[in-house]
Amino acid sequence: MILRYFKSRIIFAVFLLTAIIFIGTLGYVLIANVSWLDALYMTIITISTVGYKEAVPVDESIRIFTIFLIITSVLITAFIISSLTEYLLNNYSFSKIKQYAMKKDIKELKNHMILCGFGRNGEQAFEKLKSYNKKVVIVDIDSSLAENFIEDEVLHIQGDATDDEVLVEAGIEKASHLICALSDDTQNLYVVLSARQLNKNLKIISRASNKSAYKKMKFAGANNVILPESLGGDHLASLVVTPDLLDFFNNLSISDGATENIRELSFEVLCKDGNTKKISELRIKEDTGCSIIGAKKSDKSFHVNPDKDFQLEKGTHLIILGNTNQIESLKSKFNLDY
Repeated sequence: MILRYFKSRIIFAVFLLTAIIFIGTLGYVLIANVSWLDALYMTIITISTVGYKEAVPVDESIRIFTIFLIITSVLITAFIISSLTEYLLNNYSFSKIKQYAMKKDIKELKNHMILCGFGRNGEQAFEKLKSYNKKVVIVDIDSSLAENFIEDEVLHIQGDATDDEVLVEAGIEKASHLICALSDDTQNLYVVLSARQLNKNLKIISRASNKSAYKKMKFAGANNVILPESLGGDHLASLVVTPDLLDFFNNLSISDGATENIRELSFEVLCKDGNTKKISELRIKEDTGCSIIGAKKSDKSFHVNPDKDFQLEKGTHLIILGNTNQIESLKSKFNLDY
């Protein structure tokens, strides 16, 4: 916003300079009855105050017009110099200061999300994560995007996501998730390979354009691979077969208030002492009102609506459903800050 303001000032200043040159030239042509070249020459030496010999005969009317032209041009010149100086200081110094502060903030992040690529899919992912107050660092090579990110104070790194140094600069070693939303499957594959080597515990989600790329992403170390076109087809079919059910799931995060209605909690959060427990021992339903609708064990097996005797072990994740107040109670019970 600030940079746009200064750019508009510079454009206005250039317009004023052009206008005064045109008015001065036209004035000398009409008042002194000289050629357009002599009138332009007289205008330029007047507004630049170089002091060359006049190119037109000087009488009282010419002197009055020249005084007006000098005063106006001095004011416009001062405005132009002021605008250029402020723009240069803010465009370079102010931007560099903000970039330095932003990189410092990124270094201090832990358990944040890294989003590689800010195209259509990347932007949608960012908006969704932002609505859940997730800490996100965007990595994109587009310099025009970087300027907008600086103005909007969005954490970002301008660079090639396939470069290990760029990923390290984005804090990949301390990140919890990485989303590959680049438009090219090959680039996404490179990012997945690099990210997995840099952080073994990182959860990686990548997009792919076809099933062949899907298999390669999984082999490279992606935890989840999304096929946008396949999802679109499934969505269209589901709207025919189970429209109400799909609407219900689509509105879970927004229909009941400002917070999302589904939570996924890991064994480490549920059992901070590291000891295995039964679901009944957690007293989630009794203390918060939330319902446990699913569980995923370390062997990737899913269990729908597990009973109270379901055993929690290392690697287990529970899927928990509740309304706004119930989710807040759940966050309070397990000291969640997200």
